Amino acid sequence: MEKESGVEDENSHNTDEELNNDIILNHMEICVAEAEKRANGTLNIRDFFTVYLIETKVTDPEWNGALNKLSTVWRRYTEFEQLRAYLEVTYPYIVLPPLPEKRVLYGWQKVSTDTFDPDFVDRRRAGLENFLLRIASHQILGHDKHFMEFLQQDDRWKEMIKESSYLQVAESKLKSLSVAVRLKRPDPRFESIKNYSIDLQSNLSNLLRSRAKVVEKQYSVYKLHANYGRVFSEWSAVEKEMGDGLQRAGHYLDTFASSIDAALEDEELFADQLKEYLFFATSLQNVCKKQEILQLELESTEDAVNNKNIEKRRAVQGKSGIMSRLFGTVDTEEVREHRVSVLDQKIKEGESDAKIAKENLMEFLEKALFDMDRFQEQKALDLKETMLGYSLLQLKTAKKGLQAWTQIRDCLASIP
Repeated sequence: MEKESGVEDENSHNTDEELNNDIILNHMEICVAEAEKRANGTLNIRDFFTVYLIETKVTDPEWNGALNKLSTVWRRYTEFEQLRAYLEVTYPYIVLPPLPEKRVLYGWQKVSTDTFDPDFVDRRRAGLENFLLRIASHQILGHDKHFMEFLQQDDRWKEMIKESSYLQVAESKLKSLSVAVRLKRPDPRFESIKNYSIDLQSNLSNLLRSRAKVVEKQYSVYKLHANYGRVFSEWSAVEKEMGDGLQRAGHYLDTFASSIDAALEDEELFADQLKEYLFFATSLQNVCKKQEILQLELESTEDAVNNKNIEKRRAVQGKSGIMSRLFGTVDTEEVREHRVSVLDQKIKEGESDAKIAKENLMEFLEKALFDMDRFQEQKALDLKETMLGYSLLQLKTAKKGLQAWTQIRDCLASIP
C-alpha cells in the first residue's frame, strides 16, 4: 500500500518476516497498576483529572525490543485516546481494540455516574490495562515503536508522535470518512461484515440494557429483605420462646440482603467485557468504511480514465472544441493532434493512478480480511468465556441465597 504522509515509514520493521508470529507479551509484562486524581490551575479555578500508572518489566533477558528493562510512566485518558487515534491512522486495516467507556453507559442505581468515583476509576484502570494488553498481544500493533514509547517514554513520546505527522493524516481521513459513500461495485464481503457489526452492536446493546433493568430490580429486592431482618430483630425482643430463633433468622436475612453487593460488583466486570465488544463493533465498521473509501478512489480514477477516452474519441473526430459543439464545425488537423496528445498524456496519468488505487485496495483487502478472521476467532473465545463466567456467577449467587434461606429455615425450625 502506498505510504501516507510518512506515518508508516517509521514502522517499516513491521513486516511478517520480522514479526514471525511473535508478540511482545512473550518478553515483557505490562500493567496499569494504579490511578491518581490530580489538579491543574489555581485554587479558585482547578481542573481535576485522573492519571494512570503504567508499569513495564522485561522478563526475557535476551530480548532487546524494549527501551528500558523496568519503567513507570503516568498517562491521562486523553493520551490513551491519542495513542489509539495514531494506531487507527497507521493501521486502518486492523480491527483496533477499543478504549473503555469515558462515561458510564447502561448504568443503574448503584453504579455512580461520577467519573471520579473510585469504583468507576478502578474499572476504567482495568479497562485501560486490557486495552494495552490487546495491543501488545497483536502481532503487528505490539511491535509499533510509538507504542513502546507510549509504554516507557514520558514527555518525549508526545513529541515523537507529533513528528510522525499522523495528526495531518487523521484530519484528512476524518473529512473523507464523513462523506457518504455510494459505490458502483460494493464488495459483498465487506457489506456482510458491516451488516454483521451493526447486528452485533444492536444485540449487545439490547443485552446490556436488559441486564441493567434486571440488576436494578434484583438489587432492590435483595435490599428489601433487610426490612425482614429489622422486623425479626425487633420482634425477638418481645418473645421468650421464639426470641432466639427470630434473632438468628433476622441475622441471616441481613446477611442475605448484603450479599448482593459483592455479587453485582463482580457482575460489572462481565458487563465491561460485553461493552468492549459493543465498541469493537465500531472498530469493525471503521475498517469497512476505509475499504469503501479505497474502493471509491479506484472507481473515481477509472471513471476519470473512461471520460478522458470518450473525450479523446471526440478529439480524433475533430469535435472536441466549443465551436464544433455549438456550430457542428470540425477542428483543424493541428488542433486535433494537439488535443489528442494532451488527452493521451492525461489518460496515461489516469491509468497510472488507477493502477496505484487498485494495488492499494488489493493490499488493504488482503490485510483487512486476515485481521478480521483473527478478530472473529478472538471474539468467539472471549464472548464464550464471558457468558460462561456470567452464568457461573449467577449460580454462585443463587447458591449463597439458597444457603442463607436454608439457615433461616433451620433457625425457625429450632423454635420450640
